[in-house]
Amino acid sequence: MNSGPRTTGRAASGPAGPAQAGRAGAASGTRGALAAQGPGPLTVAVMCLCVTLVVGMVSAVNLAVPALSRSALRPSAESVMWVVDGYVVFFACLLVPGGALADRLGRRRVLATGMGLFTAGCVLCAVAPGIGAVIAGRMVSGVGAAAVLPTTLALMVDGAPACRRPRLVAVWASMTGLAAVLGNVGGGAALQTGSWRAVFWCVVPLSLAALVLVVAFSPAPPRHDRPVSVVSAGLLTAGFLALLSGIVSGPQAGWVSTRVLGGFGAAAVLLAAWAGWELRREHPMLDPRLFTVPVVRAGAVGMALVFVGMFGLFYVNGQYLQYAKGCSPLGAGVRLLPMAGALLLAPRWAVAAQRSTGPRVTLGFGLAVLAAGLGTVSLVGPDTPYVLYAFGATLTAAGCGLATPLLSHGMMSALPAHRAAVGSGLQSLARELGSALGVAVGGSVVTGVFTAGLPEPLRGPGAPTTVPAAEQRLAAQGPTSPGLRHAVVTDFTTSLDTAMRVLAVLVVAVGVLVVAWYPRREPRGAGEDGG
Repeated sequence: MNSGPRTTGRAASGPAGPAQAGRAGAASGTRGALAAQGPGPLTVAVMCLCVTLVVGMVSAVNLAVPALSRSALRPSAESVMWVVDGYVVFFACLLVPGGALADRLGRRRVLATGMGLFTAGCVLCAVAPGIGAVIAGRMVSGVGAAAVLPTTLALMVDGAPACRRPRLVAVWASMTGLAAVLGNVGGGAALQTGSWRAVFWCVVPLSLAALVLVVAFSPAPPRHDRPVSVVSAGLLTAGFLALLSGIVSGPQAGWVSTRVLGGFGAAAVLLAAWAGWELRREHPMLDPRLFTVPVVRAGAVGMALVFVGMFGLFYVNGQYLQYAKGCSPLGAGVRLLPMAGALLLAPRWAVAAQRSTGPRVTLGFGLAVLAAGLGTVSLVGPDTPYVLYAFGATLTAAGCGLATPLLSHGMMSALPAHRAAVGSGLQSLARELGSALGVAVGGSVVTGVFTAGLPEPLRGPGAPTTVPAAEQRLAAQGPTSPGLRHAVVTDFTTSLDTAMRVLAVLVVAVGVLVVAWYPRREPRGAGEDGG
């Protein structure tokens, strides 16, 4: 009895059947042709919105720290540190497991879940009755961000032809850098309301809109039967958590303190245990043998190096513009817009340049521009015109924009298409680790040089380590000369200059290795799965 309706549904009559079949075949062919072109403009726009939100919050909250410190919550210095770093730590540590989970459960589902967690964390921060709730909300948002970032790139390149993949990767890479600048501008604008909570409230409607768009318009590519090991994810997460804890604690506790050395020691043990566990598994979540591939090694180390320089600069951007140039939070954010222009335009030039000069030359030029930008910033002082500082910051951003598309494309091309989520998770992990290291190195140099160069009335036990603390100490001592306050700002800019020189030398030294590892010709997809 069921065969009749099925036959009728396929063709109402003999002559009409072939015509319908032809139309159906043509429609199917059209859909197949469209699918072969990869994601459409709307899908790309939705992925870019998600990237902007989760990456932008890394920098946006930095501008809210002074307002949060003055708020009725009265957080300690350590609590404020975890408000900033709790997000980055969980963001970085769960990136690779998030990519593997997306392969396993479906990329659209994991992306939607991640955006939901990110939004929920922002709401918790906005309504938090105490500092503990703010920290918890930031960590929840960090977990969501770890599910979002690797999945966006995987969805953007899924199904795209080989000729289109480099441009899509360049768009994604430019958004990860551009989002950091936009986070500064957006955070500064929100803070003009006078409350640190506005930074989180302003993100909530955008996040909800992104969640709806993800559910409605993002593609749902086939899942890949990749087991996700809880042990592997736990060891990897704990290992990088220990590593980042040691890095972040360095500027305050000292690089040879028990806390820092204990964090590095625990990281070494945990990551060694993770590598041993993964090497014994038939289908590893992140195969350590991938790092024996030169282009993957170059991509991971190079991506971390680029963001060491970028976030070392981001760490001092707002402080310099507010302390030395007297800008408001919004004014400081607006003055960083030239960086946004460089981050937007440089990746497009990189894609075209590698066709004529080759990827290795283009990558080396990008790292050189990055180092030159940091070197230029190292020349500023309290009375330096803003134009010089903006030129150095823009060069730094341009170097980042030139290098990241090549590093991203190299890593993605070395992995099979069905491992795209794990590959993008690996490069995102490298980026976030580089960001944390850049803040730690830049911050430790700034703090050490600033403390050592304080004017005589501020030296001694319990000497201030920041400009606001120094100004409070001076205010407590009674009326002081303007020259003494100017000396504090000059001391800060000297420490900033030293930090930028250290970062520039680091970029040059490690950049030589990265360029040597990178292939002379454009990387081709291996198309094989080593796991």
